[in-house]
Amino acid sequence: MIFALILFLITYTLLLLLPKYRAVVALSSALIYIISGTLTFSKALSAIDFNVILMLAGTMGIVALFIESKMPALLADLILGRVPNVKWAIISLALFAGIISAFVDNVATVLMVVPVALTIAKKLNISPVPGVIAISISSNLQGAATLVGDATAILMGSHAHMTFSDFFIYQGKPGIFWVVQAGAVAFTLVCLLVFRKYSQLLSVDLKKNRTLVTDYLPSFLLVMMILLLIVVSFVPDKPALTNGFICTGLFILGLIITFAGKKDKTLFGRTLREIDISTLLLLSGLFIVVAGITEAGLVEEISKIFIHFSGDNLFIMYTLIVWVSVLFAAFIDNIPFVATMLPVISGISAIMKIDPTILYFGLLCGATLGGNFTPIGASANITAIGILRRNGYEVKTSQYMKISFPITFAAIITGYLLIWLIWN
Repeated sequence: MIFALILFLITYTLLLLLPKYRAVVALSSALIYIISGTLTFSKALSAIDFNVILMLAGTMGIVALFIESKMPALLADLILGRVPNVKWAIISLALFAGIISAFVDNVATVLMVVPVALTIAKKLNISPVPGVIAISISSNLQGAATLVGDATAILMGSHAHMTFSDFFIYQGKPGIFWVVQAGAVAFTLVCLLVFRKYSQLLSVDLKKNRTLVTDYLPSFLLVMMILLLIVVSFVPDKPALTNGFICTGLFILGLIITFAGKKDKTLFGRTLREIDISTLLLLSGLFIVVAGITEAGLVEEISKIFIHFSGDNLFIMYTLIVWVSVLFAAFIDNIPFVATMLPVISGISAIMKIDPTILYFGLLCGATLGGNFTPIGASANITAIGILRRNGYEVKTSQYMKISFPITFAAIITGYLLIWLIWN
């Protein structure tokens, strides 16, 4: 167990220090667990959730085609045509980013919506920083709303054997989707205060100029993916890779049809490059690492530590899970943290003999929203700040947190209280 603990701590430290090489770190650590005999090769292979990997890969591909079609830009234009001033333009774009992010990767959402915010800011001669920060925060917030919204949601859904529809109604109660929407309401109310000084009217030209959609097929594929995931969620005893095959199958179909129709030789390569292989390899490595520490008995020991501090009290345990998740997520990528904590929560629940649902939802709430506190807490934030930097805007941490802190705190408190009230 000592060897497993030391290797795990080294792995986590390197994941923090070498963000560009996270996949290499995770896979190297996984290999060491196998070579050391902590985990057999067959157990390591079976630890990888290929359904999660295929779901992510397929969703990334469909999203790449969706962005290429310019449909997100058109939807943003339609929204801008119906808002009176800059304040509501910022808030509406942020909420729009949230809606997209409930079904699309957070980083991809930021890449879709931020250019629209930059265009508005340039035409109105105002700083785009507040609007871009609001967009990245909203994207992260809604990532927990559905099974396909974020890698952490996919991880939790897989671990807890939850289907797409379970995020809406679970065990006869409102699912995490509705908790996230309540958080979005809190987000909107605080945004109205934070952005109250942006009362400039939008220009007529900004409302009239609309993007032309080049292809409606990706929009159809995205809707079909969501509908099929809903339908199969009601099918009992379905194959383990069903969701993964749906997502990748629709992506491959879309790629073939689009490529054949447009005769664009560069489209195939451009689309495939949008699939984040690094994240897929990172997740594969993390599945094996978590299996290694579980096999060594480390997960059980971590579970006992949480129980020791909570005194076997569910409310204290729930509070610990939420706010420890917030603290970690504010400074490190939440994917490794959630991948590690899911089996820990299973262990806690087994020892306490309770339904783990409230702790799973608390983990997802804290780990997803906590990343919004700092500019380095989530990939979407880093991407948004990077776009601003490339456009000549340097964002200080204090400037970011002046906007992010009240918005994020309101959303977390809302989620924290609602999950307890519904699932206690």
